[in-house]
Amino acid sequence: MPAGVYIHIPFCKSRCSYCDFATDVYRNDEAVERYVSALLKETGANVGAGLVPTREDDSLRSTQAGRLRSSPGHPSLITHHSSLASDTIYFGGGTPSLLSPDQLERILEAVRERFEIAEDAEITVEMNPATVTLEKLKDFRALGVNRASFGVQTFDDRSLKLLARGHDADDARNTYELLRTAGFDNISFDLIGGLPHQTIEGWKANLEEAVAMSPEHVSLYLLEIHEGTPLAEQVRSGRQPLPDEDLAAEMYEAMLERLDAAGYEQYEISNFSRTGRESRHNLKYWELDPVIGFGVSAHSFYGSKRWVNARDTLAYVRSVECGDSPVVEIDDLPEKQLKAEFAFLKLRLNKGLDLADYRERFGSELLSEFGEELGEFREIGLIEISESTLRLTDRGRLYSNEVFGVFV
Repeated sequence: MPAGVYIHIPFCKSRCSYCDFATDVYRNDEAVERYVSALLKETGANVGAGLVPTREDDSLRSTQAGRLRSSPGHPSLITHHSSLASDTIYFGGGTPSLLSPDQLERILEAVRERFEIAEDAEITVEMNPATVTLEKLKDFRALGVNRASFGVQTFDDRSLKLLARGHDADDARNTYELLRTAGFDNISFDLIGGLPHQTIEGWKANLEEAVAMSPEHVSLYLLEIHEGTPLAEQVRSGRQPLPDEDLAAEMYEAMLERLDAAGYEQYEISNFSRTGRESRHNLKYWELDPVIGFGVSAHSFYGSKRWVNARDTLAYVRSVECGDSPVVEIDDLPEKQLKAEFAFLKLRLNKGLDLADYRERFGSELLSEFGEELGEFREIGLIEISESTLRLTDRGRLYSNEVFGVFV
């Protein structure tokens, strides 16, 4: 099974009020270059091995002399060059589009040294409005980047200011045109619903503009309030209202209807695409396929093992510069947890969970293990069960967390 490769670039022009990701404000070019150098070292461009499992033996073990050493209590995962195949590379963040073409090229070269990259690999870069020029986008395309995940969020300038996005709606429109001019024919829009003071009419206007621009893919995120963010403090102090769950549900249903009418296929609870334009990288998470992450806070999954890098950027860079592993946590997941994750992640997909796949992977019958609890949700119309498949209904996607609770 080819792995996905995830590269985390934490830098942003400014920090959004709702953001809970591992990000840092872009202060100077030197700090970014130092981070890129650490990435190159972690992926193995400057040392003999990186934190990737071998194809023959994915067990955790210490590195050999001259390679990245383990942090105390956390053995590393090692490999030889080109020991693992990959067909997706995803630059997330943060704002990866702040990288220079030279920096992006060096990172891609390091990844290609470490992995056997498929000729038709999907290579995605997350981009924010007003962070790219036409020349940079053409350079990205020349380097093999063939998909842009574009952080539009909303076309309402008032909401963009509230979110501290650092751009306005015209910036989003202009950047989209630059992407098309540069030759990008696979563009994904991110939209956020349930924003403070957002009305259903305003949300529908967002949808209309997005549909008119006709990206190949649309991802919907309903606003979540995370502790420690500026928006959480604004809500706590009463300066902003709590998200209205009923209104958010109405917005979700409006999106289902409008995108379906515009020819988009829903393939996952929050994701819609033109035929054949699903996010191949993100599908790996929902299919519980291997994903190897590099960079600050990057998560990896392979076999039954999950590991995560340091969340603090400076701590990550210093550990790699010193020859230590940036991995701060490694879990060997018990079968019970693997079964649970496999089930509820598959249920996020519209095609649902293939019962034969579950049987082949775990040697047991899902309905024998969870049938009684699932029967209650079947009776109230949240799930459908056939001889071969378990899937959420349209109504069930609105209450998916209730169903997922059976497995968690």
